[in-house]
Amino acid sequence: MATEAPVLLWFRRDLRLADHSALAAALATGRPVVPVFILDEALEGRAPGGASLWWLDKSLRRLGESIAARGGRLILRRGPAERVLRDLANETGADRIFLSRLFEPVAAARDRDLAHALKAEGVEVKGYNGTLLTPPGTVRTGSGGPYKVFTPFLRALLAATTPPPTLPDSAGATFAGAGVASDDLERWGLHPTAPDWSGGFDWTPGEAGALEALRRFTAGPLADYARLRDLPGKAGTSRLSPHLHWGEISPWRAVQAAREAGEAGKVSAAKADKFIAEIGWREFSAHLLAEFPHITAEAFRPEYDAMPWREDPAGLRAWQKGQTGYPVVDAGMRQLWATGWMHNRVRMIVASFLVKHLLIDWRHGEAWFHDTLVDADTAANVQNWQWVAGSGADAAPYFRIFNPITQGQKFDPDGRYVRRWVPELARLGDRWLHAPWTAPPEVLRDAGVRLGSSYPRPIVEHEIGRKRALEALKTIGETRAAGQDA
Repeated sequence: MATEAPVLLWFRRDLRLADHSALAAALATGRPVVPVFILDEALEGRAPGGASLWWLDKSLRRLGESIAARGGRLILRRGPAERVLRDLANETGADRIFLSRLFEPVAAARDRDLAHALKAEGVEVKGYNGTLLTPPGTVRTGSGGPYKVFTPFLRALLAATTPPPTLPDSAGATFAGAGVASDDLERWGLHPTAPDWSGGFDWTPGEAGALEALRRFTAGPLADYARLRDLPGKAGTSRLSPHLHWGEISPWRAVQAAREAGEAGKVSAAKADKFIAEIGWREFSAHLLAEFPHITAEAFRPEYDAMPWREDPAGLRAWQKGQTGYPVVDAGMRQLWATGWMHNRVRMIVASFLVKHLLIDWRHGEAWFHDTLVDADTAANVQNWQWVAGSGADAAPYFRIFNPITQGQKFDPDGRYVRRWVPELARLGDRWLHAPWTAPPEVLRDAGVRLGSSYPRPIVEHEIGRKRALEALKTIGETRAAGQDA
């Protein structure tokens, strides 16, 4: 143990060493830095889902290796964060703790309470922004309130924020922790067993994996992002969302990479801006949750709390298992279960089917996504589900009901996506693929499809589900519901 008292660096959702303000500040003290990760499942108000824990397991391993390469050791502890940090301060003599702030309301409140309690014991807690382009509350309307519509928020965000200063390279960091007790990551049991359902997870968690994903994206799909991002059968998205959620890469690094590609003439500025807008939507979600903490459990637009949701356990199970009888919906739900991720266009389709066609409360869908997505982010998840349900901010037109047949035909016209994830329909021709119940009997026979046996019939007819949803919307005082298919 170094003779000079160390400082503690508390990792949370900032599992990287580059572009890390809290790490830079800790190193600037000139003291040894003891890096620690605490598994406190109550810290953010809800326990991480199973897919998130799978990712965390791998990301912590990579972070530990990076710290070990710099002569240190990542200390792992499990339990209430305040107690663990107090114990570590006593064990090491540290009187300062550096961290990246969390902005979810429950987590932010816990951080404030923790900092107050430790300060009374002579331990200073210093927080930095390491997860967003700018902290909530820094982008306001002309009247000083929070933005509730995305487009003006994005303009204000990009106009008001500037890239953070270049931070010193952490390659020369002096990490400590060799003499500090640490849990065994294996004993945390974050990787699933009995059964291990993660066999199809094709991901490379960790900082190096994040940087490589960004490099691949800016070198290829970014050039046609505006078009390819809506085609689930194409490799047209960045797949950065889990890396951003766990802070293996900063959002500023992603924005700067897109801008640099535009400035270098590799892509048009408009295409770079389209990707940057997606980072902005993530930001919008975080800012909304910080301003309106009730939206995790209640509708952003309060009249929607009177929505006459249906109790339909069988329908919910069919949706979760990808057995609704609508191929693009089933493909998305099976992709989610198999890989821990779902294409963004398909997320909108499957969410609309649950809340509109089945009239099942969006909170059931949000909970399922929270458990099964490797990029499960509370702010983005809640905001996206409420947007589809029509109850969220900037959710116009609220009466939009995605037609799962035409959505499949439009965005998966060659059937590549459906055939991959619903292989029992693989031999069915494009004409019938997205509505197999409309195919003649001989076509189904030749394709080896037995409706109701090898593949389910639709659990609700599109027109019936659509009309039921419009009637439900009318009951909560929305008289504009002329209705339209998307």
